[in-house]
Amino acid sequence: MGRGRFLAAVIVGAGLFNASSARADGLSWPDTPSGRAHLLTVVQALEKTLRTHASATVALEGWCASHHMADRPVVVAQKAALPQPDPVPAQVRADLGINATQTVRHRRVRLTCGTHVLSVADNWYVPDLLTSEMNATLEHTDTAFGHVVAPLHFTRERLQLAPLWTPWPGPLSGTASGRVVAPSSIMQQRAVLRDGQGRPFSEVMETYTDQTLDFTPSPDSRQR
Repeated sequence: MGRGRFLAAVIVGAGLFNASSARADGLSWPDTPSGRAHLLTVVQALEKTLRTHASATVALEGWCASHHMADRPVVVAQKAALPQPDPVPAQVRADLGINATQTVRHRRVRLTCGTHVLSVADNWYVPDLLTSEMNATLEHTDTAFGHVVAPLHFTRERLQLAPLWTPWPGPLSGTASGRVVAPSSIMQQRAVLRDGQGRPFSEVMETYTDQTLDFTPSPDSRQR
């Protein structure tokens, strides 16, 4: 499967487990030029946060905490049932540098913080490069992948970080609700994770949702 077809297949698969459709009443952000301009800086800040963290879990927990989105800003991975059979895309094996027979496991999750679904993620990983305790935790708990494999002191080789939506400039006239309405998917990231020895052990495809923006704007952004 070519790279483009692989990405399309993952996007479709993740869509089956997506957070929600766009909310008709919009986000808390006012649909005004100043409101949209402020929201654009927030979207750019989210991208910077993701670019500067090896672990998306840690990045999202910091984001959730700094914007007071939950009383306990801990990211939990809600696992999805996967289709059977669930073949590993050839592109993933190529990116991980493994042959067609080596075992790869697939985990699809919604990463949540409080009531917010912040991202939908597909994760393929090589269990032979993880400890037995890590594998058991991934199989039997809702612990986020980044927390489980933190002892590997991993780094992130970013293959893609692409915006899927921008609030600016927006439509010529505001929405009926007076609030910015965003699609459920706003940003996508694809990366290979490498352990402390430089070995690639996981590939992730992460789709970030409009719920990353679902917090009360600062007072200056609410001015009309």
